[in-house]
Amino acid sequence: MKRSEINRIIRMMEKLAGENGFCLPPFCNWPPEEWKNKGHEFDEIRDNMLGWDITDYGCGDWEKVGFALITLRNGNQNNPKYKKVYAEKLLMLKEGQHSPMHFHWKKSEDIINRGGGTLLIHVYNDDGEGGLADTDVLVNSDGRSYYVPAGAAVELMPGESITLWPHQYHDFDVLTGSGDVLIGEVSMCNDDNADNRFYESVGRFPDIEEDEEPYRLLCFEYPSAD
Repeated sequence: MKRSEINRIIRMMEKLAGENGFCLPPFCNWPPEEWKNKGHEFDEIRDNMLGWDITDYGCGDWEKVGFALITLRNGNQNNPKYKKVYAEKLLMLKEGQHSPMHFHWKKSEDIINRGGGTLLIHVYNDDGEGGLADTDVLVNSDGRSYYVPAGAAVELMPGESITLWPHQYHDFDVLTGSGDVLIGEVSMCNDDNADNRFYESVGRFPDIEEDEEPYRLLCFEYPSAD
């Protein structure tokens, strides 16, 4: 991805968050030069990959396949220094954009429509071999438990949520004509390096073409503390 595109997407998500009354933590607003002065007291941000994360999943067309997200808080299953057993993210999905089918090996999560359009989540069970099972899928949504056929699209209006369990395949789309969606995620600790199983092979963190200066650093770009 070009740095100019990443900068544009971050500004777009900042605007969507503001329109929906969601205030970002201070570290999301730091310009790159400010990171040069941040010591070890901010290692939790570095070690747990808090902050901005833009991905096109290696597909090269973010407007069609991609996500913009911020990890707001996170523990670390690989480092006993960090005691949090939970994580929280904020995500933006544009109308006409798709986030690919995947499940998590360990993480259970609540996905919440925080505002904007109608979120569509297609769900499948894992067949035990990494494929999509042709079996009814348990949906847990805002205190209601029910089953839907394999591949059904669960619709989430603003304020509604769904719980997604380990080995439960899911993807993300937006109902046509409803507008961009601001999504919340509340989950167990997040590990994007080891806990994601995509149905089709995709990339996760982009290679960046530096065509302009960064507006914000991404979560894997922070300089080490002195």
